[in-house]
Amino acid sequence: MSNMQRILIAIGAVLLMVGLVWPWLSRLGLGRLPGDIRIETESGVFYFPITTCVVISIVLSLVIWFIRR
Repeated sequence: MSNMQRILIAIGAVLLMVGLVWPWLSRLGLGRLPGDIRIETESGVFYFPITTCVVISIVLSLVIWFIRR
């Protein structure tokens, strides 16, 4: 099995696990943290969860760092 196949299988497994635990993850408040940008106007809503992205990036970086050790 090539490296690309293993990577795609791993990504699929991670997406499956996130999908299964999503009801519990949504209770953590991700997406509504202080620093997330939300601009509402009459014509629509602009939402950019910058703080949530930073938190997720740090957590994923730590997990990958521990796995590679």
